[in-house]
Amino acid sequence: MPITDDAGIKALLEEARTIALVGASDRPDRPSYGVMKRLQDHGYRVIPVNPQITGEHIHGEFVFRDLDQLGDPIDLVDIFRNSAAAGEAVDDAIRIGAKAVWMQLGVVNEAAAARAEAAGLKVVMDRCPAIDIPRLGVAPVA
Repeated sequence: MPITDDAGIKALLEEARTIALVGASDRPDRPSYGVMKRLQDHGYRVIPVNPQITGEHIHGEFVFRDLDQLGDPIDLVDIFRNSAAAGEAVDDAIRIGAKAVWMQLGVVNEAAAARAEAAGLKVVMDRCPAIDIPRLGVAPVA
């Protein structure tokens, strides 16, 4: 079962340190751009992933083509893709050994969530960490 309770979501956000943001955008008008900045401002290391803008930088971080390029362990994969495309990002997160996947507001993929949970990952769907962090009083990452 995906995590839906406040205590579980808060615990996940408090455990995470490194977040891969799949579907990152370098356009200030896109939600992923603002969410990435808010997560960074809260102390998380956020690594942007987007095959269309690879090699560029967003908020000071190098943009990678895909999760397979990342050399660092990933605590949380934050997915800014539509529900159908989220399945591929979840499968990539499983393959790289991420600890959790977080599907953004409006993104629900039950089959992908079941695969992630079967592989031992924690799952959150249809939520935004940038909204939940202040709502739940998550302390800044040290």
